Amino acid sequence: MIVRQFLQWLQTASPGNRADATSALARAYLHSDLSADDLAAAEGAMVMLLDDPSPLVRRALAEVFASSQKAPPIVVHALACDQPDVAEPILARSPLLPDAELVDCIAGGSVDTQTIVARRALVSRAVSAAIAEVGCAEACLVLLENDGAEIAPFSLDRIVERFGHLAPIRETLLGRPDLNAAMHQALLAKLSQALAGFVTARHWIKQDHAQHAAREACEKATIALAAETGVDEIVDLVAHLRASGQLTAGLVLRALLSGHVLLVETALAELSGMPVERVSSYVHDRALNGFAALYAAAGLPEIAYPAFREAIIAMREGVLLGEAGGPARLKRRMVERVAAGCAQEMRDDLEPLMALLRRLATEAARDEARMFCEDLVARDRYNAPPPDYHFTVDDRLVA
Repeated sequence: MIVRQFLQWLQTASPGNRADATSALARAYLHSDLSADDLAAAEGAMVMLLDDPSPLVRRALAEVFASSQKAPPIVVHALACDQPDVAEPILARSPLLPDAELVDCIAGGSVDTQTIVARRALVSRAVSAAIAEVGCAEACLVLLENDGAEIAPFSLDRIVERFGHLAPIRETLLGRPDLNAAMHQALLAKLSQALAGFVTARHWIKQDHAQHAAREACEKATIALAAETGVDEIVDLVAHLRASGQLTAGLVLRALLSGHVLLVETALAELSGMPVERVSSYVHDRALNGFAALYAAAGLPEIAYPAFREAIIAMREGVLLGEAGGPARLKRRMVERVAAGCAQEMRDDLEPLMALLRRLATEAARDEARMFCEDLVARDRYNAPPPDYHFTVDDRLVA
């Protein structure tokens, strides 16, 4: 009887009054001690209200039912497919929406819908995967910032692939503790390409020069990253480099000239298909025949072999011993030794390789000078005079 009177009253009530009455009816459905007949009648009335022309009425239903387990499922599912300002409470909080329905909302939803789902208190791996695959950049950023979202590694990979060039997403990803070395390197590559595109678009340098500089900067950053990567992640990092076309002779040579032997051996194993233990034996064997065969099996360019050969010989002779900086930077003595060895061959076709070695030698010298100056400054700071004294122009200590 009450529901029948309510339906009659709705025909003449204003949208605001209809919304207030709808909210009261929904709360009564959840919290009042209604008979089975009254509950059925109330549910029927609310199903009818799903077609109310005013979004205020439908939003009132959504606000009441958003967090309830007792809400009528048919009403909840219909509200979830309504316009974004009506669906927002349901999409954001309803426990009655299964993952499959949330995935459908993401696939066919607007930017607002995707962002609302990504902000839910708990987001499953399946829903996160859908956002990573088809969600907009804003939804992916919200997902990454959501502590309640469970994101699988392959979903992080997909976000890196789709939006790693965007600074907010890149910075958020780099701050995640579950970001592995391969994802980190992919972001470095995205950053390098973004910087190259930036300077090219402003006509500061030519495109080919910008791409070349970006590639070398990315290689340098990759070696530094590998130096901080655990042994168990090196294999995955190298596999990623090969899959992305970055496992080049230049990168492997830079690793060798930096003394990162583990990265070199893992890279050669990946390229040749040999076990890393066998590769290591070839690298450290006194005879060069085994390494030459390994190099050929890895498919690296023949023109670069002299540099690898000279680096292996220098490494076996202990040139790397006593070098500072660890495997994160080029070693000046190693680079100069390799360059001198290659220069003795007097071959015209080695000029591109010699040009590369000259650039690497310059980089190594600059890094060494920077470390030397930083060390001097640190020593001066340690041995600084008391604060009550100062130096005059002629460097005499006066009170």
